[in-house]
Amino acid sequence: MSFADLESVAAAMVATGKGILAADESSGTIKKRFDKIGLESTEESRRAYRELLFTTPDMAQSISGVIFYDETLRQKTSKGVPFPEYLAKLGVVPGIKVDTGAKPLAAFPNETITEGLDGLRERLMEYYQLGARFAKWRGVIDIGQGFPTRYAIHANAQALARYAALCQEQNIVPIVEPEVLMDGSHTLERCEEVTNAVLAEVFQQLDGHRVHLEGMILKPNMVISGKKCAQRASPELVAAATVRCLKRHVPGAVPGIAFLSGGQSPAEASLHLSLMNAMGTLPWQLTFSYGRALQDTALTGWGGKPGGVAAGQREFGKWARLNGLARAGRFKPGMEAQAA
Repeated sequence: MSFADLESVAAAMVATGKGILAADESSGTIKKRFDKIGLESTEESRRAYRELLFTTPDMAQSISGVIFYDETLRQKTSKGVPFPEYLAKLGVVPGIKVDTGAKPLAAFPNETITEGLDGLRERLMEYYQLGARFAKWRGVIDIGQGFPTRYAIHANAQALARYAALCQEQNIVPIVEPEVLMDGSHTLERCEEVTNAVLAEVFQQLDGHRVHLEGMILKPNMVISGKKCAQRASPELVAAATVRCLKRHVPGAVPGIAFLSGGQSPAEASLHLSLMNAMGTLPWQLTFSYGRALQDTALTGWGGKPGGVAAGQREFGKWARLNGLARAGRFKPGMEAQAA
């Protein structure tokens, strides 16, 4: 393990004006996205779509890293260049999703535990050889009547910390992703309460597992009202609650916080990030690690057709640039309609 290497990669991942593209959809998830545009999900259609994203002109000006799925990490451009090699030459850091998904937590109804620790050391060794320099593991916390329980929070935080320690052992920067879901009818206040509890436990476990904080990235949810909440909190309240929560629990040693979009619309996710970055000097870089918020309109624009590649790339490039502006607190509502 080299702390200097970990810190260098982590710094590159949160470089000023840039963020991370989450292109790590599982085969099942990408099939659902392709179904919406009437496209069959095959190994080649998945490869072609990822190539569309990765070869978008000037992509590297707004994207610092890309999270791959196992299949994608092994794929190549149409010219035969492995995706990790292609991106690394652009100065974009290749990464890999390593968890195997959230499964029911035995004896705890409505709660899950993320699996994938078995054999992880060996997989990380292989992923490093394939070019991955960071990894991602997502722990999922849902809010409902009687949950989350303290044990579910503890179990997921412990798994995140074990994963992070294994990553750093192999010179791979861990993205630690504890996601409090925005599904449900809970208020912003309830989300903040749960997110406080989750982050407190996560950092306690990271400390206990001797994780080098300067060589990791946190990927949390924003503190936000549930989708079914009758009184949705304003963007300003979301930004204030999220920063308040982070200040309470995230040590300044962590170089960056890369938010997940978590079901927000592209414009919502960009505005919330922009408002937070406009709040003044903070101890960490506040950036993005978005999937759908960067890809939704690109996928629709492409439509699975060779003639739609340029339209898909325009949409992806637009949202990458707009989120680059959000990193500086300069995204404003309506900008997406004016952007080329």
